[in-house]
Amino acid sequence: MELRPLHIGISVTDMDQAIAWYGKHLSFQLVKDDGFLPPLGARVCFLQHGDFQVELFQYQDPKPLPPGRRHPNTDLQTVGTKHIAFGVSGLDAVRARLTANGVEIAHELAMNGDHVLFIRDCCGTLIELIERD
Repeated sequence: MELRPLHIGISVTDMDQAIAWYGKHLSFQLVKDDGFLPPLGARVCFLQHGDFQVELFQYQDPKPLPPGRRHPNTDLQTVGTKHIAFGVSGLDAVRARLTANGVEIAHELAMNGDHVLFIRDCCGTLIELIERD
C-alpha cells in the first residue's frame, strides 16, 4: 500500500485570522471554504501549499489549548498528535522574517545535525521547521 500525506486538521479560534496567518507566514492559499457544517458544529476551510493541505476547523465554542501543550518538550509527554513539521532551506533567514513579522518562537535547537525551530500559529498550535544539514 502506498501512502502519501494529504492534509492535517487544526482547530482554530478565529478562521479568518488563521487563514490570513497561514497565508502570510507559510504561503498557504485558501482552496475551499465549506462554510458552517451543522453535523460538525464548525466552519471548515482547506488551505494548500504544494500538494499538502491544512484543514481548519472553527467551532462555535472552541476549547483553549491546554498550557502543557504550548511547549514542545512538555507536549511530547501527552499522548496524541504533536505538531506538523515542514522542511525548509535557509532557516536563519526564515527565522528573521518570522520574528520581524511577530511570529512567536517557541523553541529552537540543533539535533542530530538538523536545525529545528518551533513556532506557534495565531492560536498557539506548534509548527516545526527543520533545516537538514
